[in-house]
Amino acid sequence: MRAKSVVVLVVSLLASLPYVASAQKPVNFSFGGGYTQPNAEVSDRLGGGFNFNIGLQGNVSPVIGIEGLYSFNGFGDKDLPPLDIAGSPGGGTIPTDLSGDMSMQYGTASLIVQKPDGSVRPYGLVGMGVYYRKVRLTSPGVGWVPGYCDPWWYVCYPGGWVETTNILGDRSSTDFGMSFGGGVNFGVAYAELRYHYIWGPEVESQTITGPAGGSVTFDGRKANGQFLQTTFGLRF
Repeated sequence: MRAKSVVVLVVSLLASLPYVASAQKPVNFSFGGGYTQPNAEVSDRLGGGFNFNIGLQGNVSPVIGIEGLYSFNGFGDKDLPPLDIAGSPGGGTIPTDLSGDMSMQYGTASLIVQKPDGSVRPYGLVGMGVYYRKVRLTSPGVGWVPGYCDPWWYVCYPGGWVETTNILGDRSSTDFGMSFGGGVNFGVAYAELRYHYIWGPEVESQTITGPAGGSVTFDGRKANGQFLQTTFGLRF
């Protein structure tokens, strides 16, 4: 009777192996996209935007995985308080509308804790990585365009004044950051939410004197970043 029970147990384990193997692969490839929302002070200066992600995950056990992820995030323009701009140093100023936009790329390595099998498999993650952020500050303007004609653009233009964009500042920074969050796998599809915190560069307190003699004092602050990223995609 005991021998029969052992045989039944062994047969049951062997029969379950194909299911376990199909439920958890040694390596998973993922790609997806979604919406990224700036948080805290960043949200006062940048609008929300999109994200696109490519990831590779190695499963060291049915429950534990190590993921490498690349992500590109593009943020929309955010209208900022007008700035008084003069045509020349010391001249009369005109309130001018400003807008800011940013793109962000990052690569992270994350520890994944996951449910190994089933049609719905939740998981949690925590990771660190390197973040590259590029910020641009612009204002509207006008410029003269001479007449031109190009059949590849399907247009002939007689020339005239047109709206342009003046780039007031274009800066970038590469910094370390961390992320944590979680998601759910539905077969080959997944939905995920990640929070990112980035330690940005520090601008020290200083007083700047302009060419016209006026001076402005700035308080020292750190350009830390916080973002909430929602992604939907496929994982094979």
